[in-house]
Formats: sequence, C-alpha cells, structure tokens
Amino acid sequence: MDILIDSTSGQGLLSFMDGFSGYNHIKMSPKDAEKTAFRTPYENFYYTVMPFGLKNAGTTYQRVMTAVFHDMMGKEVEDYVDDLVVKSKTTKSHEEVLRRVLERC
Repeated sequence: MDILIDSTSGQGLLSFMDGFSGYNHIKMSPKDAEKTAFRTPYENFYYTVMPFGLKNAGTTYQRVMTAVFHDMMGKEVEDYVDDLVVKSKTTKSHEEVLRRVLERC
C-alpha cells in the first residue's frame, strides 16, 4: 500500500474508484460459459460474465485492467487489486482524465 500512497503524493486531486464489482463486467467466452453451468430446482443456468469465485478471476481482472489502462498506469491511474486511483494536478486535467477512465470502463 505504501507504493500506492507514494505514487499519489504531490497530486492536486485524487478520485478513488472501487472496482469491487469489476469482475462482473468481464464477459465469459461462450465455450467457457458452458463449463460454469449449475442447476437449481427451477432451471439450469450458466454464467455469461466472470463470477467472483472462479479460479484466477483476480489475475484475469488484473490483466484486463492493465490492458485497458496500459498508457495511463503510473501517470494518471494507479490500480491496486480492485481499486483505481485517478490522479491529477489541476481540476481541468482531472476532469479530462476521469472522462477517459470512465469511457474505458
């Protein structure tokens, strides 16, 4: 956590974004979705998005975040597990960075 704090020092504005539900936004491949099938007394189901308990979900989430924010990491965005910190020195630049982050999300 010290690295995250150190990398945000000296910034004028910080926005903290909780990505706790971010796993749900990663779509499953149709061939893999079939492998997550489960049955209830009423019907059969399978996941179309990555479930929380899936093995390697955290690693997959981290790889996706790195791919999505590769050009912003370390400069305007810090990613720590399932949280994003958006950082800027001025209000004007912060609005622009937040807009870009939200578009990518």
